[in-house]
Amino acid sequence: MERAREQIPTGAPDAPAQRSGRAGAALELLVHGVGGTTPQEMLDDPRTVRITGDETAAVYRRAADADAERRPGERGDEPVPEAYVWCNLTSGNGSRALWLLLLPFMVVNLAHWMRPTTRGRPRTVRLYGLLVRLTGLSLTVLFVAGACEVALDLTAWQCAGARACAESHSWLGFLSPDVSHDGWWSQPGRRLALAGLVPTALTGLLWYLSHRTWSAYESQQPPTGDTGPDEETTGTGLGRPGFWYGRRLVARLRAAHTAVGFLTVAAAVGTSAARYDRAPGGPAALRTLGALIEAALVTGVLAVVWVVGRRGRSEHLIDRHLDRGTVRLLPLGSLALLALTLVYAGWSRPGWHSHERLPGDMTFGAIALVQGLIVVALAVVAHVLYRTRPDRRTAMRGLAGPAVAMLACALGGVMSGGVAQRVADWLGGTGESLLGPPVLLIWQSSVIPPLLIVLLCLVAWLALRTRMLRRRETAVVELDYAGEPEDLARTRRIATVRAMASLTDRAPRVVGVTSAVTLFLGAGALVGALVTEEAPDDAARGTYAFVRGCAETAQALGSWLIGLGFLLFVTWGRRAYKDASARRTIGILWDVGTFWPRAAHPFAPPCYAERAVPDLTWRMATWTHATGGRLVLSGHSQGSVLAAAAAWQLKPSVRKRVALLTYGSPLERLYGRWFPAHFGEASLSSLHREVDCWRNLYRATDPIGGPVRLPGDCGPQVDREALKDPLAYGRTALHPLPAPILGHSDYQADPAFAEERARLLARLRPDVPGPRDGAPGETGGEPQGSSGRSSG
Repeated sequence: MERAREQIPTGAPDAPAQRSGRAGAALELLVHGVGGTTPQEMLDDPRTVRITGDETAAVYRRAADADAERRPGERGDEPVPEAYVWCNLTSGNGSRALWLLLLPFMVVNLAHWMRPTTRGRPRTVRLYGLLVRLTGLSLTVLFVAGACEVALDLTAWQCAGARACAESHSWLGFLSPDVSHDGWWSQPGRRLALAGLVPTALTGLLWYLSHRTWSAYESQQPPTGDTGPDEETTGTGLGRPGFWYGRRLVARLRAAHTAVGFLTVAAAVGTSAARYDRAPGGPAALRTLGALIEAALVTGVLAVVWVVGRRGRSEHLIDRHLDRGTVRLLPLGSLALLALTLVYAGWSRPGWHSHERLPGDMTFGAIALVQGLIVVALAVVAHVLYRTRPDRRTAMRGLAGPAVAMLACALGGVMSGGVAQRVADWLGGTGESLLGPPVLLIWQSSVIPPLLIVLLCLVAWLALRTRMLRRRETAVVELDYAGEPEDLARTRRIATVRAMASLTDRAPRVVGVTSAVTLFLGAGALVGALVTEEAPDDAARGTYAFVRGCAETAQALGSWLIGLGFLLFVTWGRRAYKDASARRTIGILWDVGTFWPRAAHPFAPPCYAERAVPDLTWRMATWTHATGGRLVLSGHSQGSVLAAAAAWQLKPSVRKRVALLTYGSPLERLYGRWFPAHFGEASLSSLHREVDCWRNLYRATDPIGGPVRLPGDCGPQVDREALKDPLAYGRTALHPLPAPILGHSDYQADPAFAEERARLLARLRPDVPGPRDGAPGETGGEPQGSSGRSSG
């Protein structure tokens, strides 16, 4: 691939003299979708050059078009195609495999943006955001508590304190009082202090990843400055100047979550030593110091909660201010308290011996209870917001956010419990040498089989629904290809693909049922663990044989399933680290899940849109300023979401000079239903009014893209009728071989694509006056003919 020098006509704002006579210049800016691609594939040319950008994200052209603006008239009315390639933002080097550890954080961050559309009630909106941020904070506590369970309880407390376990794992010999003959490190407090370095390092790693990814991905400032489009002019919060620049909130949340991670480690180490010191006969000085440390821990937690709840995102302005005192003092103060706690726990206590477990049931039980209460409160708030402005197209009647937050908590619990159980089995199981993980974690793994039964029932329902839809679609396919020679197998295949594609619209019901069942099963596991204080098979002794058999089966099967899931997770991560193709597959998950800024959890994978949207906005603003030409913004799949977000960030005068072409677009089908506050009907209608023209292509066989479905006369103006797929039913002169069913891919192969692009360019009048000399994106007038609307 060749590297081209940046040409002044392709984007430099300081070339007003070269705009004269260039009003006929035309540009098609292509934005790819999920899964990524290469510039050669997007431009259909093996020789491409990078016009602007870097190895992470860049704009490319064909080599022959690198200086097309300097040669006006050679292409006639054909636009110069440019490709914006952003796939490396989500599937670049091997470190992306580490993002799998952050999956629960990503999911809870999605819950923040699923807030239903509302009318008024700003305090309720702020309460919704606060509850989601508190859910994210609880996930950080759960994550670090799981690491403490493995390092402190299972390894340093139980295994090192049991002679048989320590002898079978020689690397723990220096921690065992029996193997090391009461060596210096063999005292329980010193073992805990040393083991506490593991979750401390993990917390530090999370801080490092969050800080590094912010610098690499999300530090790009939008071109609008401190004044520009806002929700009042664009109809959506995505048009606010500071929407894609959340530096202040992310820095504050990063400090708070890092601090709470250190405080969790300090609590796990310090409270065990303080409990021993409170026993009769304990040293008074250590007892006093332990009480002071516990009071400091409570104060630190309250400070963290205050920082998390104090304020949300600053979107109306580009907020460059940093709360430097909070960002620095909170984590450093927590780290200092942790260091003091480690010294306190490591103080000599000759009479202290480890037995049974550390009090993990109380810790994990409290976390589960708090998470359940927050999710229920979040559901109430979401319902109140939804009732102010009901929309039948909103997923789960506004309860999608609470449902997804519940799944994030469940995912975090499964990951923490899975690691704990696998490590316990590796160290010695739950036999004579080790008691194993806390009882609550065993109960939580035991509810996985009932949950799988519910999921299997949902799969069966979806299969039945697909079969019914296939019968209905068979008749529709026969009408669509009337007059063609009958081919029953071909008809059934097309109908099956259409029926499978429609399953996307059943996702809200699947998520809702799964989330509700997870909440009830989690509550049952919590009650069972707290009431019986025994594992399910032990608690079922003395009951009916059927009940005991179910309990034993659920516990054994749950332990096996959670172990299998853990192994698959590790294998997948290892493969992703080494294999670029596997990394691209995982990148599809990040393409969908990391579009939104980190508003609820700073340790979530980075938001690639905070780099991609400013890139696109800068490119469109500078090119239209330099050339005064026509621009078609062409987005496929997730690229259409980026295109819409970038268009909202443009100055209104520039937005009127841009035509939008989307295909395979999830703007309404996924984003409009799951994220209605930002992609709802009002927002998409506003986008249609404010760009010069917008056309949308979709297929009935596409499981992701769909119509925009704007109300009234706007709908047909945006949506073209569903494209035929396949293009030919049987063999024809144009298609001598059977035409493939394209589904979500290769929309440009359909003649309708070129037709709609030509109509958009024709609508963008070539005699539009050029912009005034000034800042990029400011124009001297509105495009001619932009006040009216047309069907494309």
